[in-house]
Amino acid sequence: MPRARKKRCIYVDTNARYFKPRGVPLGNLDIIRLTFEELEAIRLKDLIGLEQTEACEKMGVSQPTFHRILKEARNKVSDALVNSKAIEIFGGDYEMGNTQFRCLNCGHFWEVKISSEEDIIKCPKCNGTNIKDINSCNYNE
Repeated sequence: MPRARKKRCIYVDTNARYFKPRGVPLGNLDIIRLTFEELEAIRLKDLIGLEQTEACEKMGVSQPTFHRILKEARNKVSDALVNSKAIEIFGGDYEMGNTQFRCLNCGHFWEVKISSEEDIIKCPKCNGTNIKDINSCNYNE
């Protein structure tokens, strides 16, 4: 009997569930399923630019597992783009992590559980308040 899969920790949940070529009805397209942990691997490595060691720690997986997740995600996205297929973001074994921040003054990354929207977040390294919530998908620092 195989060992139970460990849940991956993800930090973003996109509102979009499908991406498809413009002008083609979804019913006429092949659909590629991208899991939430595959989306998170692409976000951490390619969008935010974390090193693989830091990204695998954030997801709570080993480096070889992170590499496999990222490789599969990149293959799926490439297939969809090159062959005009739709991408559906669906499923996977994951749990939501705490909110992550990056200090725009010193570059420090950290995560915290926010108890209310009125909490003032300060960088634990430099005590600055110029911070960015990196859970958002439109991170472009």
